[in-house]
Amino acid sequence: MKSLLLVLPLILCPFALAQVKVTSASDRILVEIDGKPFGDLIVGGGTWKPYFHPLRSATGTIVSRQFPMAIVEGEPRDHNHHRGLWFGHFDVNGIDFWSNDPLNKPSDKYGRIVVRRVNDVKGGKKSGYLTATFDWNHPDGHTMLTEVRTMTFYSDPKLRIIDFEATLTPKEAIFFGDEKDGLLGLRVAAPLQEEKGTGVISNAEGVRSEKMVWGKPSNWADYTGKIDGEEVGFAIFDHPSNPHHPTRWHARGYGLFAANPFGAKAFDKGQAEGGLHVRPNEPIRFRYRIIIHPGGVDLADLYRKYEKMK
Repeated sequence: MKSLLLVLPLILCPFALAQVKVTSASDRILVEIDGKPFGDLIVGGGTWKPYFHPLRSATGTIVSRQFPMAIVEGEPRDHNHHRGLWFGHFDVNGIDFWSNDPLNKPSDKYGRIVVRRVNDVKGGKKSGYLTATFDWNHPDGHTMLTEVRTMTFYSDPKLRIIDFEATLTPKEAIFFGDEKDGLLGLRVAAPLQEEKGTGVISNAEGVRSEKMVWGKPSNWADYTGKIDGEEVGFAIFDHPSNPHHPTRWHARGYGLFAANPFGAKAFDKGQAEGGLHVRPNEPIRFRYRIIIHPGGVDLADLYRKYEKMK
């Protein structure tokens, strides 16, 4: 018995030290940071595209809108497809992978992004990650492209950081159309809205407000306000290696916050066509960093560090 007691701490030690815990369940992948829930990547349960929900600050405050997954008093109940943090585009060969949602009015244009397999999940002392393969399926059921997605999460006393990487490999010739609705999006909690809450939208050029940020190219953008007196915000960083970098920003006062590399003409009629043609079996990769932060954070400095990542 004495020898068994000596062995047990050695077995349990790696799990006791782990600060980022990533666990795969039947319909989701759960992420816990520093002993507290952060959010879940929902991949089953009838969802039409995977989404990460809810998003929490380092203090545990939920900072993303909870509708339609939960009904919260005072939350706007528009845009059912704005679920947590998601990845998709309105026009992929004419098929809609953005506003596709079982609660929306039916459309023969809705595609579905379905999980093929969860490749790997791993926790650790400083970081953890998940990797999964998704099929982007046409309404007739055939797979238009495959996506391999990796989301990496970090332990930090003040920040919640997600490194998001998606590699898309078309099965056929693909055109990502010049539309405003794309590509990496999230919906902020009601108190953070610029229109009816405390929020302010800004970008790397130092301009503020939806009017100044919407549709403009920038290395990063930010959406910051207060929830019950806590100053908290979302920053999204666009990696320099991304197609059409720096991305344009579909950032709205009602709470939508999205990085869209394809919407040049949709945002500015004077621009040239901003879509993207991709040949079959020609992979394209997108990399973003999402940071949930308190007030007073030097986002410019954080971006300089991020852009150096290979």
